[in-house]
Amino acid sequence: MPGTSVREASEGDVPLILSLIRELAEYEKLSHEVVATEENLRTNLFGERPFAEVLIAEHDGAPAGFALFFHNFSTFLARPGIYLEDLYVKPEFRGAGVGKRLLVQLARLAKERGCGRLEWWVLDWNAPSIGFYERLGAVAMDDWTVYRLAGRALDDLAGGA
Repeated sequence: MPGTSVREASEGDVPLILSLIRELAEYEKLSHEVVATEENLRTNLFGERPFAEVLIAEHDGAPAGFALFFHNFSTFLARPGIYLEDLYVKPEFRGAGVGKRLLVQLARLAKERGCGRLEWWVLDWNAPSIGFYERLGAVAMDDWTVYRLAGRALDDLAGGA
């Protein structure tokens, strides 16, 4: 049947997932930050303790995009949420409803799993994505600032008392 379909990724999709991650990083001008390997994706997505899940979108049978997500928890709601780490649609499939199909599936999963929200970050310069999200009813959380500990700062804090 022609059109877009969305399915849960399987371990056999690891090479595809890594390829899509690299395409996303190139689009975001962050290719230099990608250190993911098939081995660590396989371990962390499909190993003994999976830390995230992936949905694969296909358009007319061709890989068209992906969504990588995991659960978080809202203390104020006392309910889980879904955090969308990455959403990517290949350029040739943009405008064909692929991104919306991925988000519809994520919203359905959130409702089925009793989640109180679905959230994600978007780069400030990514106007096409921002417009797309706003058309879906998403609201920017401008009153929050993202903080991150990584690399040496994370090592130093972990070693502290």
